[in-house]
Amino acid sequence: MKFLLTSAGIRNPSISGALVDLLGKPIAESSALIIPTGVYPFPGGAGRAWQAISGKAPHPMCDLGWKSLGVLELTALPTIREENWVPAVREADALLVWGGDVLYLTHWMRESGLADLLPSLNESVYVGMSAGSIAVTPYNCDAEFDLDFVPDGSDMAVGAERALGLVDFTLYPHLDCEGMEDATEANIEKWASGIPVPTYAIDDETAIKVVDGAVDVVSEGNWRLFNPS
Repeated sequence: MKFLLTSAGIRNPSISGALVDLLGKPIAESSALIIPTGVYPFPGGAGRAWQAISGKAPHPMCDLGWKSLGVLELTALPTIREENWVPAVREADALLVWGGDVLYLTHWMRESGLADLLPSLNESVYVGMSAGSIAVTPYNCDAEFDLDFVPDGSDMAVGAERALGLVDFTLYPHLDCEGMEDATEANIEKWASGIPVPTYAIDDETAIKVVDGAVDVVSEGNWRLFNPS
């Protein structure tokens, strides 16, 4: 699968150009499915999901002028026949994976069967935003934060530090973003020092483009690469 992993959506012309390049055609000729699932654990999650779907959130993804746009709700998929949702995923040019709680998102990506399906989507573009980007890396940089949202009695917390591992690097978004004290360069470097794969720290004007395992940084902002020692 082709990946465009963003911190805060399609924020600038460089990231938009990378998306068009991955799609192989204009956005206006492309179909997409939005996955809002990751935001539900947070207070006001239902409203945040609606903002994402309606294009009213301050992170451009759904409001780019897609030819068609549908909603793929992961929590519903285990109760739906696969023949009634898998074709729609295979036919979509892009999967827009919203942010939120990485642990919750990866849990439902596995439970729904989407995680197993993703590697077979050779022509599709996975467009992640924040948690949606972290989810496909091997390690969850938000694990400690996510544990605060696990329901009592749930076993969801088991393996919280691991994500799906569909790419061979980790990603830490919102570098030096105001109001996110954990996303300073010093804190990210400290976290990355305990990770055995490269870690990209990216700000909201930066994205990581991955095609056939080849990684390109697309940026109109700031980013850092921390290699394992």
